[in-house]
Amino acid sequence: MLADLSLHIPAGQRVVIAGPSGSGKSTLLRGIAGLLLTASQGDLSGRVRIGEREVFEVPGHVGLLQQDPLVSVVAETVGRDVAFGLENRQVSREEIWPRVQMALGASAFPYGVGHPTSALSGGEAQRLALAGSLVLGSPVMLLDEPTSMLDPELAGSVRAAVRRDADSRQATTLVVEHHIEPWLDFADRLIVLGSGGQVVADGDPRTVLAEQAAFLTSQGVWVPGVDTPRLAAVDPTLVGPWASGPQRLVTATDIGVELKGGLVDRRAAPTVALDGVGAVLDAGKACGVTGVSGAGKSTLVAVLGGLLKPTSGTVVAAPELATKKGTEPWRWASPDLTARLSWMPQAPEHGVVSRSVQSEVLASARACGREPRAAERRAGGLLEVFGLSHLSDASPYHLSGGEQRRLMVAAALAHGPYGVLLDEPTVGQDRRTWSLVMGAVAAARDAGSGVAVATHDMLAVDAIADEVLTLDKVGAS
Repeated sequence: MLADLSLHIPAGQRVVIAGPSGSGKSTLLRGIAGLLLTASQGDLSGRVRIGEREVFEVPGHVGLLQQDPLVSVVAETVGRDVAFGLENRQVSREEIWPRVQMALGASAFPYGVGHPTSALSGGEAQRLALAGSLVLGSPVMLLDEPTSMLDPELAGSVRAAVRRDADSRQATTLVVEHHIEPWLDFADRLIVLGSGGQVVADGDPRTVLAEQAAFLTSQGVWVPGVDTPRLAAVDPTLVGPWASGPQRLVTATDIGVELKGGLVDRRAAPTVALDGVGAVLDAGKACGVTGVSGAGKSTLVAVLGGLLKPTSGTVVAAPELATKKGTEPWRWASPDLTARLSWMPQAPEHGVVSRSVQSEVLASARACGREPRAAERRAGGLLEVFGLSHLSDASPYHLSGGEQRRLMVAAALAHGPYGVLLDEPTVGQDRRTWSLVMGAVAAARDAGSGVAVATHDMLAVDAIADEVLTLDKVGAS
């Protein structure tokens, strides 16, 4: 939500927008892009003008990179996807493809124009979305957490590309970002939204941070130079395993994975995602899975969680966890797999199965036959911990990106599986909600759950990991 917010942004200005999770940052960008012309729920008022004209009167003047890059994918191949906007503007074919190649190069995209979009990692999809924004050359560029799924080196490359674009075209650029420090040398202005969707700080970035550091930290802003927040204390009975289990939960040996199109669409040609990787999931321990973007982190946690069958090698669970289909998790029936292992995908909306927030957190408990009263206590407690209880009746699709991710972490923990596999659980979190998410994960580990977290967030790794598995560029450890 946004509350009576008024802003004037001069042409060519470079603005970073920060604020706590759920404060309306993404909504603000969508409004500026002209995507809030009608209200699907709640009230809508106010206007957005680009120069002297209403935003809907100047199509093509505003480019938007959305928080979830996968929602922007519209074509089966990389080249067609980046070219889509230019084709809609009836740019000549002779001009389109050189511009597509330049945009892919500027965004540090690693593959050619014929690569299938369905085989992309989250970080690769994010760079593709950036290329799709850059290629249009819009006078106003809106970027919603453009580096959230990238490793530090690639994130730096993306920031450099954004700077080059702004320098070359004098583009007005607005960047929504939780982590402000990497953008300080780029930004002319810092706008901070409060939890009620109002502006609580606005001005020169370094001045705002110097003069209001304590206040902004209290609002959940990641202020440069302020210590990492302590993990929140979370009741272990809300997040631990439903029953005691074996010490060694899952063992993966020399696994290789060739994905035919990726984790969602497997129609495309095979892509090597993992090659000769070994990993274990142990009760009461947490493993941080790290590596460069596209190294196979998401694939590995999906394999450990029974969502993918390895192309080679073996993945076996402890004999105590065996079902009538054996000890290979990928063979298990859905209720059996759910009761034993939970998996949170990198794109949280891909895991949504229910119409309401409350039902989403309870869905797995119901699927695997947990005792209803105990399940409801855990679900309600986790919604309270994650600041989502007031949204119990809302659709998961109406939450902010950060709220949606916390919901899916809650859903992964609430039914008490033996093993918990989380893919980028801290994306889109402010200081306070980061502490809540990682506090809950740490509490689950301490209560006996086996945890694996695929992430670029080294603060999260440092906070909870008992061991770290780093994948290289070809998905090998």
